[in-house]
Amino acid sequence: MKLQTALGLIYPPQCVMCGAIVGEPFQLCGTCWRATPFIAGLVCDTCGTPLPGEDTGHAETCDDCLHIARPWDRGRAALLYRDGAKRMVLALKHGDRQDLSLPAARWMAAAARPILHPDMLIVPIPAHWLRLLHRRYNQAALLANRLGNSLSLQVAPDALIRPKRTKVQDGMTRDDRFRNISDAFAPHPKRGALIKGRSVLLVDDVMTSGATFAAATEACRAAGASRVSILALARVAKDA
Repeated sequence: MKLQTALGLIYPPQCVMCGAIVGEPFQLCGTCWRATPFIAGLVCDTCGTPLPGEDTGHAETCDDCLHIARPWDRGRAALLYRDGAKRMVLALKHGDRQDLSLPAARWMAAAARPILHPDMLIVPIPAHWLRLLHRRYNQAALLANRLGNSLSLQVAPDALIRPKRTKVQDGMTRDDRFRNISDAFAPHPKRGALIKGRSVLLVDDVMTSGATFAAATEACRAAGASRVSILALARVAKDA
């Protein structure tokens, strides 16, 4: 009997959320899967929010992206930010559940496939150093590194820096979010050069108004990015 098989008999794989026995490691059980709102079908090509109707293969745009200037090119998200997905994001972000980055990155990779390019550079949304000191890790960087391994794409975890310490955006209006995050990011003085001439995939755990992605996109443009696309683990969506 192989060691891995023996360990599986002694310590069978458990659901990453509730601990129920599952068939494979780093999976959701049936109950948690049904409580996790995955985004599928027709989505906005710019931000990834789900849209009514069938996917005909043509790019569609949501009302928000028609009325709000989006500096990036295309975007996707894997989950809707509610129910099981919200619990998962909060556990990853505040509960030291770094193991959740593995299944999360797998779902993000599947959602991102329509917007990927072979030479894409994956860049996580950076955290301010004081926040890193308190939290000990940047969940966006964890997701980006997992994605890079899954998709065989280069990851530049410190291509962008966050010299401006911004307020936590929970509860802010859309306009307040954009004001709060304005000019919060900049290319790293040295490693920001990796962005020049590249197609960039910006990665974060949650997209709400898009203010954070917009500010980070502007920093990538300033560093010479040829294209910028965005990818979130979860997306806050109206009426979803």
